[in-house]
Amino acid sequence: MNAEQKSRCEGGSAHLPFRLSTIAFILCCAFATAVANAQQYPVKPVRMLIPWPPGGANDVVGRIVAQRLTEQLGQQVIVENRGGASGTIGADLVAKGPADGYTIMVHSATHVANPHLYKKLPYDTLKDFTGVTALAVQVGMLVVHPSLPAKSVKEFIALGKARPGQIVYGSSGSGSFVHLAMALLNATTQTDMVHVPFKGGGPATIALASGEIQAMTATIGSLIPHIASKRVRPLGVTSAKRVTQYPEVPAISETVPGYEFVAWIGAFVAAGTPRPLVDRLNGELRKALAHPDTARILGAQTLDPLPMSPEEFGRLLKADYDKYEKVIKLSGARLE
Repeated sequence: MNAEQKSRCEGGSAHLPFRLSTIAFILCCAFATAVANAQQYPVKPVRMLIPWPPGGANDVVGRIVAQRLTEQLGQQVIVENRGGASGTIGADLVAKGPADGYTIMVHSATHVANPHLYKKLPYDTLKDFTGVTALAVQVGMLVVHPSLPAKSVKEFIALGKARPGQIVYGSSGSGSFVHLAMALLNATTQTDMVHVPFKGGGPATIALASGEIQAMTATIGSLIPHIASKRVRPLGVTSAKRVTQYPEVPAISETVPGYEFVAWIGAFVAAGTPRPLVDRLNGELRKALAHPDTARILGAQTLDPLPMSPEEFGRLLKADYDKYEKVIKLSGARLE
């Protein structure tokens, strides 16, 4: 090293502490600005995007939470349904939208199942979104149209074996919780039933009640009016134990040992949303879930509140991403 090179090197080293302190100052200012923005948030209406049609469990949870957030934030939280392709159309809008906290996506565990069903998605499921919190637990119920001569899980399985390829079951979309719950039951019991996907839980439930399809493992909340009117017959729930709201309906596991399939509905924002803003949203959403009316309404539909920190929800997302990969392989579920 010659004298000139040494001088340049030493000169650069001399300025290094200054450069580091400048960077630290800039980062500090950026964080302070983000905190200030989070404290002022929201200064305009907030969009709650639900990538499913009206009438399903995601829609029910989203609308209840949106109403509570409107009261808490002092700004209108506007619900927008963008259904289609098992939630991927709406999710793509959020992934490519601004990371400013003004669009909150309410999506189910189908979000982490989709990458294992679609050959290619226009976004990265784990990298392009930030999970704010889980909102509610999803428990399914196996129900049949009254015209189907099955009055128990055991009879339903026996009928499926006796009529391979003849019983038609519906779902809220390929890869949805509703689809995979039944696909897993078929795989576990080695029955052969035909899957017909609809563009959401609402349309699928209507099809079942009208007799267009014969069976379904729908989320319980979407079935309540149809159970009350006896347009569908409940056979079993997908949780490990019976639910308190319908204690007379057995768990499917009472007939099929080891069977259990429950999921969740959660809130997401675009990746890159400042952490102080994510924390603010997490706090507001948890406050909304803790409200007695929210807990009562959701609980009545077996959509029990499931508040989490962003870190806890992030771990759940990764774990279920891996879980759904295994479930989909086991069930043999494929996009039609």
